[in-house]
Amino acid sequence: MNNTEHIEQFWKDYLRVNPEAGDHYEAWAFGDSPEMADELLNLVLRGIKTGTSSNYAMYELEGGTPPSVGTHNILLNGQGQPKAVILTTKVDILPFNEVGAEFAFTEGEGDRTLDYWRDVHEDFFSREADLWNVAFDTGIMVLCENFKVVYSPSHIL
Repeated sequence: MNNTEHIEQFWKDYLRVNPEAGDHYEAWAFGDSPEMADELLNLVLRGIKTGTSSNYAMYELEGGTPPSVGTHNILLNGQGQPKAVILTTKVDILPFNEVGAEFAFTEGEGDRTLDYWRDVHEDFFSREADLWNVAFDTGIMVLCENFKVVYSPSHIL
């Protein structure tokens, strides 16, 4: 079975315990490397990471649909294998330089401070912007998403 088939089966398994979830989901991994995907997924599965952020402009550039409250996502590990289903519980869109300490803490990374969040996300968003030949600045709009794990292979949360 390839990763696409594993993802589809994972969703079917989730629907057995939550049939009202519907047919729509996105499957993705955190970050821009297999190592980052695994590290951040581990934080989610341990209940430390309950938030994630993205450059809002990337949804338009990449032709994606931004998450909204109630969105289901399948989280993949660094090898593209499904490991958990999350449900979006809150979405805010605000300038990078207005993201607050409370949200930074929910990202669960590093020492969980706003300074740490700004440092690593400026670096990440700058790398991402370079791929599209656009500039990063601290006024870019950031989608701040909070979520909860609603399913993992070993148990339902």
